[in-house]
Amino acid sequence: MQNKPLADRMRPTDLEGFEGQSHLLGDKAVLRTSIESGVIPSMIFWGPPGVGKTTLARIISHKIKKPFKSLSAISSGVKELREVISNARHSTGVVLFIDEIHRFNKSQQDALLGAVEDGTIVLIGATTENPSFEVNSALLSRCQVYILKELDLEALKAIGTRAMKTDPDLKKRNIKVKDWKVLVSFSGGDARKLLNLIELASDYSPEKKVLIDKELLERVSLERRMYFDKKGDQHYDIASAFIKSMRGSDPDAAIYYMARMIEGGEDPKFIARRMVILAAEDIGLANPTALVLANSTFEAIDKVGMPEARIILSECAIYLAVSEKSNSCYMAIEQAIKTAKETGNLPVPVHLRNAPTRLMKKIGYGKEYKYSHSFTGNFVVQQYLPDELEGEKFYEPGDNSREKEIDKKQMLRWGKMKNSPKSK
Repeated sequence: MQNKPLADRMRPTDLEGFEGQSHLLGDKAVLRTSIESGVIPSMIFWGPPGVGKTTLARIISHKIKKPFKSLSAISSGVKELREVISNARHSTGVVLFIDEIHRFNKSQQDALLGAVEDGTIVLIGATTENPSFEVNSALLSRCQVYILKELDLEALKAIGTRAMKTDPDLKKRNIKVKDWKVLVSFSGGDARKLLNLIELASDYSPEKKVLIDKELLERVSLERRMYFDKKGDQHYDIASAFIKSMRGSDPDAAIYYMARMIEGGEDPKFIARRMVILAAEDIGLANPTALVLANSTFEAIDKVGMPEARIILSECAIYLAVSEKSNSCYMAIEQAIKTAKETGNLPVPVHLRNAPTRLMKKIGYGKEYKYSHSFTGNFVVQQYLPDELEGEKFYEPGDNSREKEIDKKQMLRWGKMKNSPKSK
């Protein structure tokens, strides 16, 4: 067995061997045209794991004949960046690939600006997170963002088939796949995982002929999971437990699972982002300050950095856990979206429509609209929903002290005023 993993051994070196991303690399597609012309801007690849971000960066480096330098945002800092940039200034430049660039803080990203601006480096960043949120605007404005899509069944099948036909170790085993859909499902659409599973299945089976079926994949995957559990790499299980502990108002469990994530090397922004979502989805109007604190936490940890950021994360998690809970806003938007999908493009009532032109005014747009502030209590009865949805209710106040107050004072007051002749 060779030392290099199968995924590395099978990494293509040119576009002809690259599978997927036809929207970027198909005939006359924007990125392919750029690569073939040799005019390469700094760029960011945004997409799920295992879709070819690293491979594509290496192909670009090979095409433009510049040295390829790879850094991981998890283990590299400003010192390593400056060293790469300094070396590049004394040579013909370099393609600098930064994996998980979303994990760089602002000062680390700022360290790249000058070298990107003057062309000393061709920066290629890879991220699974939305760069609009994770990459600062100064660096983002100097880079072209390309979205890489999840690989489909045909692309993954082509990658796996090529490996079984061309890799010397796999060719000896005469491997067959019973159902490619099952194998792709086990891989989660990740080409790297798919190749790893093929290699593991080959090693696991003692026979010269290997049939990769669901039963074999389950045995291989179970052993793989047990190994990773020993390493504490239960990323999504622990994140799920963290969220559910805060939702269930258990601050001790929330802090425990947060500690597991921090010790496991989880990105603090990932933790903070989950808390921002929880503050809106599970606390909502029961305590609107929760969203303010969660958002402030997200911003603060970027300024402070680890290890001190753990204290800020802890404060936020405990606050969210002990806060009153309500999912009324979540339920309201879910029901509204469901209704919008089911009812289609219902016309907006004519009196609510904007009337910027004389013709629009002539045909009644905006006519008879009642300006709420001209009436007592800043409220007046008039129809806002389309005719077909008049009377529909999406927001139901939750069972907590603040929303009970909203329900009692405002909803009740508006209900009474609707029945008052003065408000009509």
